[in-house]
Parts: sequence; C-alpha cells; structure tokens
Amino acid sequence: MASLPAVRVNRKAALRVESGHPWIFASDIVDRGAASSGDAVRVVDPKGRNLGTAHYSSTSQITLRLLATGVEAIDLAFLRRRIAAAEAYRKLVVDNSDAYRLVHAEGDLLPGLIVDRYGDYFVVQLLNQGMDRLAEQIVSVLEEQFSPRGIVARNDVPTRAKENLPVEVRSLSGEIPDRVSIHMNGLVWDADLQGGQKTGIFLDQRENYLAAKQYAQGRALDCFAATGGFALHLAGVCESVEGIDSSAPSLDTARANAQKNGIANVEFRKADVLDYLPSLVAAHKRYDIVVVDPPAFTKSRGALEGAARGYKEINLRALRLLGPGGVLVSCSCSHHMSEAHLLEIVAAAALDCGKRLRVMERRTQSRDHPILLTVPETHYLKCLIFQVFG
Repeated sequence: MASLPAVRVNRKAALRVESGHPWIFASDIVDRGAASSGDAVRVVDPKGRNLGTAHYSSTSQITLRLLATGVEAIDLAFLRRRIAAAEAYRKLVVDNSDAYRLVHAEGDLLPGLIVDRYGDYFVVQLLNQGMDRLAEQIVSVLEEQFSPRGIVARNDVPTRAKENLPVEVRSLSGEIPDRVSIHMNGLVWDADLQGGQKTGIFLDQRENYLAAKQYAQGRALDCFAATGGFALHLAGVCESVEGIDSSAPSLDTARANAQKNGIANVEFRKADVLDYLPSLVAAHKRYDIVVVDPPAFTKSRGALEGAARGYKEINLRALRLLGPGGVLVSCSCSHHMSEAHLLEIVAAAALDCGKRLRVMERRTQSRDHPILLTVPETHYLKCLIFQVFG
C-alpha cells in the first residue's frame, strides 16, 4: 500500500523475514524514512522490493514486528480477521474452561498483543508502540465479537518501558470486579485480573495440571504453588497435598480457591522454597509426587549459567524427597532455557543424588498459547514429568 511509510532493511533482515521470523532489529535498518512511533509501515529490502507490513518502534531494539507478508492496511478489518481466526483456533483446542489465551502475540500473527479471556472479562497487554496505538480498535473488535462485561489493560510489564510507553494498569471498557470467578478443568477459580500474577492466573499450565494429576497419588508437594494450580488439581487424587510459596497474597487466593471447591486435604504454607526443602530432607520426609514450577530464573541468555545452577539445585532437593516410583514434575518458563538443557540439568541432579529417572512426558504450554514453528521465542514453557525407578 503506497500510503504506508517505507522502511528499508538490509539483506540480513530480508533473509530473516524469508525464514519466517517476524522481528527486525535496529542494527538491520538501512533507512527509516518517514516512519514514526507506532506506525504501520512497508518493509522493503535493499532493492526496494516489499517484504510485508510491520509495526515500527522508535525506541526498541526490535524496531519492526511483521504483521503481514503482503502490504495491507492495519485497521479494524485486519484486526477482525486476525482475532476471529484466533478464536476459531481456540474452539479446537480449549476444552472444559472458560478462561484461556485468545491472542498469543506472534503465535497468532499479532506481535505485541496479548488477549486473555476470563469468562465475560478480558485482559489485554499492548506490548509495543503499534499495538498501543490500536488500543481503541482492539477494544472495539472485542466488544463487537464477544460483548464482554469489562476489559482491562495489564500494561504493567517491563517490555513497555523499552517502547517508551507507560507501565500501568487501566480499565478500557466496563467494570472489572476485584475477583472474577472462572471454571477450569472442573474446578472454580478466583482470578485477580488487575493485580494477580501474569494476567490473573497461570493459563499456560492448564493442560499440564491435568497431566500431573494423571500420575499423582499418596502425598504431594507443590513447590512455588502460587494460587494453587497444581496443588488443587492433585488434591482430587492424593491423600494430602502441601503447597509452598513465598507470596502471602497468592496463598490467600489459593486457600480461597480450595474453600470454594470444598477441598480440605491441602495445606498451603508461606516459605522460601529453596530454604524450606532442605528442612524436609533433614526431617526424612517422603512424597509420592513433587511439582517444581519456579518463576523464570533467567530473562536473558547472559544469565543462563546462573539460572542453570538454580534449576539444578531446586530439582536436586525435590528428588531427595522422592522414593522409588515417585514422580517429579519439573517446569521452566525461561525461554532461554531449552528443553534439552533442562533435561541435562535434571539428569545431572539425579546422578548427584543417586536416582534413576525415566521420562514419562515432555510437555509445553497449553495449546491456547500456540508455538509458531519459525519463531522459537513463542516456545517458552517446558514441563517434564519423570518417574524414579530401579
């Protein structure tokens, strides 16, 4: 479309686009032309050939995020098509839940946009200048297609600072209650959409909760329990469950969720997991299943070595609490920690404590957080399930 400003990129960037990756970095921009913050622009190669349409950022190192491989207007009609396609996909993969991720940024060809649905309420994250400029149109499409009771922007993420955008939480439409009740996997959950972790609860573990439950029995330990996702699922098949987390507000929500579902065999305890696990080992405690689901230990490749030590230590301490037949569920939400690396770390921890493990399942984030094959950054969550044997 001739009316769009043109941004010229070098051959390296053109090859990246041709390989299916939507990001172009500041170092690969040859000529920014008349582009300004948040513009939809034509991306052209060194010879002036069109590579597609992208959002332009004036401050981020990711200067261009490709929205389409053709040249087209990024308008209401475009948003309608993309969001309708995203919802059609969710109808294929979401079951027994009225809370799910509706739009997963690059995974739905809408880089910079996250939309999570919690029943009749929606949470959006506008992560770059282009999507921030489209806020009113995005709200209009959501209202048109879903008639929500309220929409809130959880723009309280560090990525926004890199885009020179305010880090904030604000209502975009309707009213958002302090707690929103949703249904997931046969349980009822309270979600704090304005101040809870992520956008309210951990939607990306929804399918992994059921996978862990399949192997659970006896006594369970949920490390980094947050609002009780794994713990409350395990409670349905275990004699007792202990959930550990350092966040008092999260544990208050977890206890409320347990009470709401009539679950009485779970005890939540406020403690630092790394400090608490050695005391359990010293007391010769034994569990039949231990879940380790820590926050991201690294958000950069440079910190990977230190993160690896952290993951090894937490898995080592968890393994010491398991006897023969015991199950370890080990998760990592660090994009830079690959599945192969996490497998190596758990293997080293098992060798250090004399445990032999077999891999029962290798899992990732729930399918409503789709992984785009040519964009490895969309694959961030690893969930590995092991059994101690021999």
